[in-house]
Amino acid sequence: MDARLRRVNKEIADCKNDKSSKITIDLVDDSPFHLIGGFDGPEDTPYEGGRFQVDIAIPDNYPFQPVKMKFITKVYHPNVSSASGAICLDILKDAWSPVLTLKSTLISLQSLLCSPEPRDPQDAEVAKHYMTSKSSFEDTARYWTSVYAGGPGGGKNAAGKAGKAAERDEIAMAGLDRAHVAQFEALGFERAKVVRIRCFPAPV
Repeated sequence: MDARLRRVNKEIADCKNDKSSKITIDLVDDSPFHLIGGFDGPEDTPYEGGRFQVDIAIPDNYPFQPVKMKFITKVYHPNVSSASGAICLDILKDAWSPVLTLKSTLISLQSLLCSPEPRDPQDAEVAKHYMTSKSSFEDTARYWTSVYAGGPGGGKNAAGKAGKAAERDEIAMAGLDRAHVAQFEALGFERAKVVRIRCFPAPV
């Protein structure tokens, strides 16, 4: 058994033995080098009550190269791509150290949800939303947690509410500021068109 495999197996075992952190690591197709990590959304954040999954790829030179991680669960956060799940976190790049483990890295992702870094974003639009209207950002992040991560108010019917709730949800799902959408509506634009254009701008 090579050193990389021994190291990964030990880290997976250590994580399974630690019930208190609620950090989980599972194999994909029985491969110890392709994993799915999971953790709970931090308390007192818009992500509270959600369960977030992360795709983990172990590189050939692990632990001397950083693991490759991206969110599987859609998350509305300045440092996470709302489209691809890519993550902007220094320890996944140049600040990586061989002393870090899979569990400690997942805990760092959990901490990232507590402390966004909008000035070093992965998703510029989400970062702009965070800096211009934090309360609106938190509404959207909380809604995404409900719909995609099984947070409070989530479930099969979360995205299917009728009436005014559904209209608000359409804006929240798009990650737009309701006040901005209202401005376009006041100019005579239909809400659905505003949301569609803002989400999918024409190519330059």
